[in-house]
Amino acid sequence: MKILIYKGDYDLVKQSGVGQAIEHQEKALKLNNIDYTTDETDDYDIVHINTIMPKSKNFGRKAKKQGKKVIYYGHSTMEDFRNSFRGANLLSRLFKKWIISCYNIGDIIITPSQYSKNILEGYGINKKIYSLSNGIDLDKFKGDKDSRKRFRNKYNLKDDDKVIISVGHLMKRKGLDDFIEVARELPQYKFIWFGHTNPKLLTTQIKKAIKNKPDNVIMAGYVDQKELVDCYRGSDLFLFMTREETEGIVLLEAFASKIKVLVRDIKIYENMFTDGKEVIKAKTNDEFKNKIVNIINGKYSTVEEAYRYVKERSVQKIGEKLKSIYLKLEDG
Repeated sequence: MKILIYKGDYDLVKQSGVGQAIEHQEKALKLNNIDYTTDETDDYDIVHINTIMPKSKNFGRKAKKQGKKVIYYGHSTMEDFRNSFRGANLLSRLFKKWIISCYNIGDIIITPSQYSKNILEGYGINKKIYSLSNGIDLDKFKGDKDSRKRFRNKYNLKDDDKVIISVGHLMKRKGLDDFIEVARELPQYKFIWFGHTNPKLLTTQIKKAIKNKPDNVIMAGYVDQKELVDCYRGSDLFLFMTREETEGIVLLEAFASKIKVLVRDIKIYENMFTDGKEVIKAKTNDEFKNKIVNIINGKYSTVEEAYRYVKERSVQKIGEKLKSIYLKLEDG
C-alpha cells in the first residue's frame, strides 16, 4: 500500500493552515513507516487531496478513473469562508456548491473536528466522513533557552513588557477587528498580530481597522514557523478571537508551546474544551478585556491540561489513526 500526498497546489497554501496540515500528514506517515510519495507520477494506491483548486479537483477525478482510492480533506466549509476575504459573503453559497463537488470526489472525507463533520454531513454529502485532527509536530514547538530573548529583541520589547499575540490571516473571521479594539482598551500591554493577506483581498472594514490601530498594536506580517516558535515562547498570552474554525492549527501550536490561551467562546469549542481547563473563554470584548487582565496577573493555570490535549494529537498518533483508515478503505 502506497500513499500519494498530492502537492500540486501546495505553493498556494503553504503559508496557511492547509499547508501545515499537508506537512503534518507527511511527518505522520514517515513516523509510522507508511510508504508514501509526493511525486504524482509515481504509482500509488491512495491519494490525499487537501486543496479545492480546479487543478486538485481534476487530479482527484483522474485518480478515480484510474481506480485509485481518494481521500479528500474537508478543511473548508461555507461557514468559515464567510467574513474572510473581500466578496466572500456574496460568494459563500457558490463556494459551498464548489466544495461539495470537490469533496464528493473522495471515497471518504477526513475533516479535522466533530464540529466540521456535523457541518459537512448537514450539506447532504453521501460519503463516509471521519473526524481526525490535523495534528501537531510537538518537536517543532519545544523552543530553546534563547527563544524568549530572540523574540523580545527582534520586536524591541522589554523583559517586563506583557505581550499578547495572535496568528492568522487579516480578516474579520479571525477576529482582527476585535483584537485591535481590545488592545485599544488595554494600552498597558503590547499586542502583536502575525500573518499576512494579499491587500487586494482585504475588506474595507479590516483595512480601516488596521489603519486606525493604536500604537500598542504591531502588525508583524508573516513569519516562518521557526521564528513563530520564538513568538509563542516569548509572549504571555495567545489570544484567539476567531469567529469560526474547523479546528485551528495555530491553537494546537500555542498548546504545544505551553502558553496560556484565551479563545472566543464559539460553537466548535463548546464541547472540545472546558473553560478554565485547557483554555479560557470569553464572548464579548469587555469579557476579553477583563480576562486578559486576570490572566496577565497570574489567574488561571491551563498550560498543562492544554499540553495533555495536544499530546493526544501528535503527528505520531495521527499517523496511527490514518493507517487504520487506509486499511478500512482498502478492505472496502
